[in-house]
Amino acid sequence: MSRLKGKVALVTGGSRGIGAAIAMRLAEEGADVALTYARSADKAEAVLAQIKAVDRKGIAIAADNTEAQAVVDAVEKTVAAFGRLDILVNNAGIFPYGALDETTLEDFDETIAINTRGAFVASKAAAAHMGEGGRIISIGSNLAERVPSPGITLYALSKAALIGLTRGMARDLGPRGITVNIVHPGSTDTDMNPADGPQADEQRGSMAIPRYGDPRDVASLVAWLASSEARSVTGAGLTIDGGSNA
Repeated sequence: MSRLKGKVALVTGGSRGIGAAIAMRLAEEGADVALTYARSADKAEAVLAQIKAVDRKGIAIAADNTEAQAVVDAVEKTVAAFGRLDILVNNAGIFPYGALDETTLEDFDETIAINTRGAFVASKAAAAHMGEGGRIISIGSNLAERVPSPGITLYALSKAALIGLTRGMARDLGPRGITVNIVHPGSTDTDMNPADGPQADEQRGSMAIPRYGDPRDVASLVAWLASSEARSVTGAGLTIDGGSNA
């Protein structure tokens, strides 16, 4: 696979789960990859080892999405290391859970800072380095469009906001040949929501295909959006949730 040969990608939150699968798939497609992490330095290094094993270059950058300057610096460090930036994947995120009356303003601020503001800051910084063929892809959630149970208010809010951000940036950046899209995973087998977890059977019960997604499924969709094959797709939301929202 070499659809992304010569490209440089930055994946925020790329040390584990869906982010790690995306970083690895982009490398397999030929891209050199930078990834950010907040705490999991050892996991970030493990992903770098896999990237280098497929003969691609990679760097790991410590950057907490709550710190806007750290996000901007991650973009600049990527450009400094590789000389360019073609693909940004806004993947870093948290999953706050709790009833509305138990949710604090601090919970709200942290969720928006990481899940929403971080994507805006990274996208603005990355777009300054992109030209024709640039790609910005955010990882949303099927819960942005349908909330089937209580306790998900903040998460759904933060991911729904990314839909508007995606559509607006698609209009702003389209004249420069830069596409902006969002991918909405459903229940995906990661350490945040394992396929053998206590709520897993309930989640499978809502799916048309009662099977948890694999992070590599999401990574494959992202890799396609990052390629020239998707050059006419922008401002779009693509849901990959086994039919939960069908």
